[in-house]
Amino acid sequence: MARFHLHLLSDSTGETLEMIAKAALAQFDDDTDVQRHFWPMVRSHQHLDRIMKDIAETRGLVFFTLVNEDTRKALQERCQALDIPALAVLDGVTDALEAMLGQEAKGRPGRQHRLDDAYFARVEAIQFTIAHDDGIAWDDWEEAHIVLAGVSRTSKTPTSIYLANRGYKVANIPIVVESPPPPALYGLKRPLVVGLTTAPERLIQIRRNRLLSLSQSPDTDYVKSERVEDEIKFARRMFADNSWPVIDVTRRSIEETAAAVINLYNERIAAGAQGPTGPKPI
Repeated sequence: MARFHLHLLSDSTGETLEMIAKAALAQFDDDTDVQRHFWPMVRSHQHLDRIMKDIAETRGLVFFTLVNEDTRKALQERCQALDIPALAVLDGVTDALEAMLGQEAKGRPGRQHRLDDAYFARVEAIQFTIAHDDGIAWDDWEEAHIVLAGVSRTSKTPTSIYLANRGYKVANIPIVVESPPPPALYGLKRPLVVGLTTAPERLIQIRRNRLLSLSQSPDTDYVKSERVEDEIKFARRMFADNSWPVIDVTRRSIEETAAAVINLYNERIAAGAQGPTGPKPI
C-alpha cells in the first residue's frame, strides 16, 4: 500500500481544515495509506520554520487555512521552492463571499470560535443534553428543542450529544416494554419528539458487542431475536400511535441521523408549529 503524506496547517484549532480534508479523502478508495500531519495554531515564522523541516522530509500535499498574509506568503514561497503543492482550501469560498457582500474578509484567525451569544447557547445546550440523558429529569423536557426516543442501543445518546454541539437542547429516553415512559412524554407541546429504530439483526449485533465489551454473557434476553423484535414492534407502535416521525438508523452514521433530525425540526418550524426556536445551522 502506497503512503501519501498530507500536511494540514491552521492558524486556529484546525477543526474546519480537518473536516474538509476528511470529506475530500472519503471520496477516494482505501488502497492508499494517507498519513496526516496536523499543525494547529501556526501564527509565527518560528513555528513555521519547525514545521517546514517535517514537510521537507515527508513530502506530499499541503492544505492550509492561514489568514495572516506574511505567514501565508512564507509558507507558499517555501513550498514552491521545495516543489511541494500547497492549497489554501477556503480561498475560493472567501473570494465568492467578498464579491457578494462587497467587503473584504477580516483576516482574523479563529473568529468562528469567538465567545459570542451563539457560543454560550451551545454550551448551555450541551449542559442540558448531558443532564437529560437516558430519561433523566423528564419534568422539564418542555425546555428541550428535541426529544429522541428508541429502544436500547439505537444511538440516542451519541446523536443527542452531536445535536447539542450544534446548539440544540436534546433529551432522550429508552423505550422499554416493562417500563413505560413517563406520561409527560405524551403531553409535550414544544419539543419535536423523534423515534429512532433499527433492523433487529443489526441491533442484536450491536448489543452482543456491547455485552462482550463489558465482559458479560451474550446469552440473555437482551440479545434474543424474538425479544428484540418485540421491543422494536412495541416502540414502532408507540411512535405511530403518537404520530411521531421515525428515523431508521440501521445504515446511518451519527452525523447522518442528526442531519435527518435537524431537517425534521426545521420543517416543523417552517410549517409554523409551536416550539422553541432552534439555533442557526453551523
